[in-house]
Amino acid sequence: MGDAPQALPLIEGLPAAVVMADTAYDSDPIRQAIADKGALAVIPNNPSRAIKHPLDADLYAQRQQVECCIGKLKQFRRVATRYEKTARNFLAVVTLAAIIIWLR
Repeated sequence: MGDAPQALPLIEGLPAAVVMADTAYDSDPIRQAIADKGALAVIPNNPSRAIKHPLDADLYAQRQQVECCIGKLKQFRRVATRYEKTARNFLAVVTLAAIIIWLR
C-alpha cells in the first residue's frame, strides 16, 4: 500500500502554504485535502494521470535539499535505527546529529 494512505492524517492538522511530495502522493483526495487547506500542492504528476496538474519546478527542486539532509541524518546509526523509545529522546538525537553535520 505504501505511504500514501498515511498522507491525509499527516497533513490534516498542520498549517502549510506549500505541500511538497513525490509522485507516489499524486492522488485526487490528497490534492483536494491540500487545496482545502489553502496550500499549493507541489507534486509531480503520475505518468498514468489523464489530466495533468501544473508543477512549480523551482519549488520542487528545493525538495532535494530536504532529501539530502535526511540522507545525512540517516548516516547516524541511532537516527537510522530509531533506538530511542520516546519522541523526546529521538528529537535530542536528531538535534545532536544535525549539529554535528552543521559543524562539519
